[in-house]
Amino acid sequence: MKVVKVTYPLRLTISLLALALSITGVSQQPKAVFIPLDAAQPTLKGFSDTLPPELRSPPDAEAWSFWVKTQDSAIRQRLEKGEEDTLTNLLRWGVTFTDEYQIDREYLSKYGTSTLVNAFAEKRANDLVRALSSPGANEGMQQMRAYLVHRGYSFKTPEDRAKVKRHLLENLAHMRDEFAEFREKLKTADLSEESQLYAQRGISLDSNLWPDYALDRSLGELVKLGMIKPGSVRRIAIIGPGLDFANKEFGNDFYPPQSTQPFAVLDSLIRLGLTDARNFELYTLDISPSVNIHIARTQKNAADGKPYVVQLPWNSEVPFSQEYFTAFENWWQTLGDQIGTPAKPVLVPVKLAQNVHIRAVSIRPDIAKRITPVDMNAVFQHLDGTDADQKFDLIIGTNIFIYYGAFEQSLARANLSAMLKPGGFALSNDMLADKVPTRLLEVHRTNLEVRSDPQIIEHVYCYQREP
Repeated sequence: MKVVKVTYPLRLTISLLALALSITGVSQQPKAVFIPLDAAQPTLKGFSDTLPPELRSPPDAEAWSFWVKTQDSAIRQRLEKGEEDTLTNLLRWGVTFTDEYQIDREYLSKYGTSTLVNAFAEKRANDLVRALSSPGANEGMQQMRAYLVHRGYSFKTPEDRAKVKRHLLENLAHMRDEFAEFREKLKTADLSEESQLYAQRGISLDSNLWPDYALDRSLGELVKLGMIKPGSVRRIAIIGPGLDFANKEFGNDFYPPQSTQPFAVLDSLIRLGLTDARNFELYTLDISPSVNIHIARTQKNAADGKPYVVQLPWNSEVPFSQEYFTAFENWWQTLGDQIGTPAKPVLVPVKLAQNVHIRAVSIRPDIAKRITPVDMNAVFQHLDGTDADQKFDLIIGTNIFIYYGAFEQSLARANLSAMLKPGGFALSNDMLADKVPTRLLEVHRTNLEVRSDPQIIEHVYCYQREP
């Protein structure tokens, strides 16, 4: 999700997305349309006491159209802050540019008050500026440099580089304060409040495999309960599939940026007998040019017969239970076997080798070429089309709706309902605000205990479109 064009010009974005359509034989681009006033009215009425000031006087269709387009633009601007977070996580966790200690959450909380942590941060910032000055063939580092140049920074002189270093350390302090605020909120937050925790935060693209495992477990439960039938999932949408480079958990920067969720979900669907590998459509719905272009290029390469190789790392240093790790690893060992073949993984840096486990899968071109990117904001937009064959059997959105408040989540819920076939499902690890009745009802909840002391439970919420 990214409106900041740090690497690619608009013409390239448009041409690659157009190419994506021709590759799959799609005759017409699925069109994203803004939610109309009549569809938004239940949400406007339900939140009448807490509406934004511009909406407290009932808007007409023109005023609503202006407001929703303005908000769409504002959301896309939040991607720039998300890019800053990625850069800060690279500073904290990266291993390709420095041999200094990583700045975990405990160290981060002490930044500014501990001379030891301050020294870590200074050394890391110096090393990162040096790497950004000469990024070489490192694609992720190239993107971070391009982002900073887009923001007006330069690497030409010592003074320029000193400004970049100050910027990095200022953002590190900001992240420290932001995390402290989140910790305080979590002490009293209920599930609904947890699912809106990042409503004011920059929108990040980072991803990892934990949500994909939770989705696999949830889909398996739906199959066992007879709620979803074999062969019933042909049209699939993934909202915000992510682009993994330097995430907030461990910031791995030793492999190229990649998008794994569309393939992990598809692998689960095929293994569970819900989807035919020879007859499916999968669309990614995202506002990020970086994500959309990456997937369009993946699709183009697949049309030329090239596989898509994904790295599948996970870190056993996270504070999860052994029972969770055992179940996760059983799933991880077979991940990708329905859609590809084992590949040689990248070499894990020595300092991470004890805790980082990695496999790689080469995804078949006939699979990768069927993944089609669409530029769409799921909060304020949905795909046009009223025919049943234009709607989805399954929509996935993980770590997406947490970036929005209850009002925006209610609009998103209406958009999901508009895109689903009657009886279709939407799965998310964020609870969607339910203050306003919709035709999208929660019908099942998967609860995964990832830790017992203190207890941490991950949830997957399953919503079904009423007939």
